[in-house]
Amino acid sequence: MNIGQLINQIILMFGLMLIGVLINKLKFMHAQTSSDLTNVLLYIVSPCLIINAFEQPYSDSRIKQFLLAILGVVILYFVEIIVAKVVFGRLKNENLRRIAQYGSIYSNAGFMGIPLISSLFGAPGVFFAVVSLAGFNIFSWTQGISLFKTSENKEKTDWQQVLLNPNIVAIVLGVILFVFSIRIPSVPNQIIKYVGSVNTPLSMIVIGNSLGNITFSKNMLNKEIGLTIVLRNLLFPIIAIFILQALGVTGIAFYTTIVMAACPVAGLVVLFTLQAQGDAAPAISLMSLSTILSLITIPLVFALGNIL
Repeated sequence: MNIGQLINQIILMFGLMLIGVLINKLKFMHAQTSSDLTNVLLYIVSPCLIINAFEQPYSDSRIKQFLLAILGVVILYFVEIIVAKVVFGRLKNENLRRIAQYGSIYSNAGFMGIPLISSLFGAPGVFFAVVSLAGFNIFSWTQGISLFKTSENKEKTDWQQVLLNPNIVAIVLGVILFVFSIRIPSVPNQIIKYVGSVNTPLSMIVIGNSLGNITFSKNMLNKEIGLTIVLRNLLFPIIAIFILQALGVTGIAFYTTIVMAACPVAGLVVLFTLQAQGDAAPAISLMSLSTILSLITIPLVFALGNIL
């Protein structure tokens, strides 16, 4: 795939986001509707898309690249966690410190990454993209959420919540289907494909609807937010390129993983901030600006992946 095709797909996706913004401004979608659609995406649509991605013939080369991608994603997360701690760990503002650390480490793998990969590479791309999605769910709900815990609300990691995440369950089922070459019967398979096909437009409309609630101003950007965006949108994806190349990850596995790494800040940064009773304004600003700037930074990272 060339850079022109990628830019075209990103423009299409941002067009869908603009439809979401329009729906918000026309008040066609209220907060409860957006929440309900998010649940439909998380619990039904995304798992169907993932399971469908594993409906392909088993091959040793594909599983080798899959395993190398897993190793690359794990190494990348450890690098990101260390760098974020060094860069933001000494911030005196506890709320901003949490937001900056989480925001720089965790990308919008589910609602931005998977739809983008599905549009670019289809099922073969989603097959490898689930590695990044699984890594996001596991690290975000363990290390990520721990950033927002205080001495008053310090609790042990809820591994049941982590492992029973619908995307994780779908990945496990998909791997079983792939490894044992199990074929889903025709009618259920078609239903799964039809449901999974709405993932991209519905995800982008929901994201656009969320952006429609935001009033942009120059106060949204400060030094810490700007540095977080640089790390999340540019530096960490570039590090991912070098890690994957060193491991020998190639082809679709390589490009899907760097695109997933280049996605903007995860929306969970807002939810976790609210749960910690912090000021969500910096988190909303960070997520919004990172998402908008990804229109430029994702193609840039993709191009660097071709050059380096």
